[in-house]
Amino acid sequence: MKECNTNKVRNIAFAGHNGSGKTSLAEAVLYKAGASDRLGKTADGTTVCDYDPEEIRRKISIGTSLASFKYNDCFVNILDTPGLFDFAAEMIEGIRAADTVMITVSAKSGVKIGARKAYDEAVKQGKSKMFVVTKIDDKDANFFNVLTELKTVFGPTVCPVVVPVIGNGQIVEYVNLIEMKAYKYDGKGNPVETEMPTAEISEKMEYRIDGLVAAVSEAVAETSDELMEKFFEGIPFTQKELIDGIHAGMNKGIITPVVCTSAADLSGIDMLLKEIELLLPAPDEVYSAEAYTPAKDVIEVKCDADAPLSAYVFKTVADPFVGKMSMIRVMSGKLSSNSDVVNSATGNTEKIGKLYTLCGKKQTEINCASAGDIVVASKITANTGDTLSDVSRIVEFAPMEFPDTCYSMAVKAKTQGEEAKVSAGIQRLTEEDPTLTYIQDENTKEQILSGLGEQHLEVAAAKLSGKFGVNVNLSVPKIAYKETIRKKVKVEGKHKKQSGGHGQYGHVWIEFEPCVSDTLVFEERVFGGAVPKNYFPAVQKGLEESVKKGVLAGCPVVGLKAILVDGSYHPVDSSEMAFKTAASIAYKEGLRQADPVMLEPIGELKVTAPDENTGDIMGELNKRRGRVLGMEPVSHGVTTIQAEVPVREMHDFAMYLRQTTRGLGSFTFNFIRYEQLPSNLLAEVISAVNSEA
Repeated sequence: MKECNTNKVRNIAFAGHNGSGKTSLAEAVLYKAGASDRLGKTADGTTVCDYDPEEIRRKISIGTSLASFKYNDCFVNILDTPGLFDFAAEMIEGIRAADTVMITVSAKSGVKIGARKAYDEAVKQGKSKMFVVTKIDDKDANFFNVLTELKTVFGPTVCPVVVPVIGNGQIVEYVNLIEMKAYKYDGKGNPVETEMPTAEISEKMEYRIDGLVAAVSEAVAETSDELMEKFFEGIPFTQKELIDGIHAGMNKGIITPVVCTSAADLSGIDMLLKEIELLLPAPDEVYSAEAYTPAKDVIEVKCDADAPLSAYVFKTVADPFVGKMSMIRVMSGKLSSNSDVVNSATGNTEKIGKLYTLCGKKQTEINCASAGDIVVASKITANTGDTLSDVSRIVEFAPMEFPDTCYSMAVKAKTQGEEAKVSAGIQRLTEEDPTLTYIQDENTKEQILSGLGEQHLEVAAAKLSGKFGVNVNLSVPKIAYKETIRKKVKVEGKHKKQSGGHGQYGHVWIEFEPCVSDTLVFEERVFGGAVPKNYFPAVQKGLEESVKKGVLAGCPVVGLKAILVDGSYHPVDSSEMAFKTAASIAYKEGLRQADPVMLEPIGELKVTAPDENTGDIMGELNKRRGRVLGMEPVSHGVTTIQAEVPVREMHDFAMYLRQTTRGLGSFTFNFIRYEQLPSNLLAEVISAVNSEA
């Protein structure tokens, strides 16, 4: 059984821009804490947290992984989240389960969009934050430039705690501004206390240290009236007051500490572990979570091990061998193996079997997890976002908010007959990833897989192959073009065939005219019995079958009204089949004469982007034959552009917007209507549709 008091638990999400060193930092922390016996490398595919075959092959994180370990008296749960925007759902899930978000920022490249997104998500979810400046050992690293940038971007809450001392372009030592002690590190990350720096060691360093200490003291003074009074009296804070002040300030969101580390030589990792223990809030110190009762009343759920059980399923992993694995944050009470709980989303009883803690892919079975802890249950039916409750107090926590899908591809099995396996595999993947959707297009009959970007769908296809043994091809989805007519015509359709015995005879006159309808509108105005009434349904059926294919590119025909006005029949040779054929002949001739045109689908686009990018985006929309309808500011420096754009032009817009706005832009796009295709594109579209057929 895993024995841990709630106030000894630390739940941390590592987030930040792709390539800023999250997984390497997690690896260094695990190694330094003794949870791993070797220091793995992302480039070698040997890290604890990046163990999925696709992660090893691509050398990036694509899923949030859990690494639990014990350090001194603390039980630490690290959630290593991906930095690529294609896998934003994983970051949101990891932050939801954490109490603190450690945002990695490269000392070489500075504050990137991924760091801003992680910070904004942490603020949105009400989590405490810490910046970890990584790669401090890089020859191009500049910690103090990055610190200035952090203060500029994120404001006065940024507070340095561990800083490097630079001499002749090299790191001489590290200063812990809480302890007011300096350390040097050997090649294995072992600290040796040394003298505090003087101006001789590093130019202006003494001034910098004094200024940084003053900044820390000022930040701590903001956390209580008592400390503020002491600060104004000029009395230095004790080490305990600094620790308690930063701890309280982090929990209130008014202090964001900054530390620096090197995962390569383990410098500063020991101090980071100390800060995890001393500065980061425990689950029972953060704000109580809000939940809904079955009557939809809002209540606060305190993180109390003695309260009734409530637990939140924040992530699901589809494993073809183990089955569905659910990562669960215990919000209150205790979750025990071999117990029954209520799934608040469905009202059904959920049987909890075995429980595990994870350290990467290494599983350790446990009997029970207490409030504040993170645990994994296997083979339960609950989905991501579901709440598990004790029957004595059924509650439901608010769902997570994920970005909308913005990139789609058609999916087809490489091997004929494996369509069912494809659907079953994708169904498992959509349980694992809420930002994946899978539908059949009712117009083109293609299976459409949608996600957040090109890599997102490529990884999904690779998982289908690796996990479920089915290979698929991804292709650009077909556009659901349609055809219609623009003028009224009256045409004759005559089917006459004599081959001995009964012949075939059907003769109709039909008027075709445009109308507003997605389906065929059929009327009859026959006088004098020229066409007997019993043949009317056959004529209608012949037309309904014909409108499935137009005369230009074989696309469905809409906006068509057909009026049967005249005809003739033979008492012996006429039949339903003959009149059905005659109607089809009239249809083909009528559409050719009625000025047929192609229609293309148009969608409503809403793009939210920084003001500095709006000009470029509107120019791009014009190139894509879009019509900008208006602009509306949504917040400081951010504007929403509303436009109507042909679906044909939107396939790669997600890639364009991400590149132009460096990941800050987002959009929604929904079909609204059909419009006539410009004549200059007609030949190209007809050729493309015929080649797809």
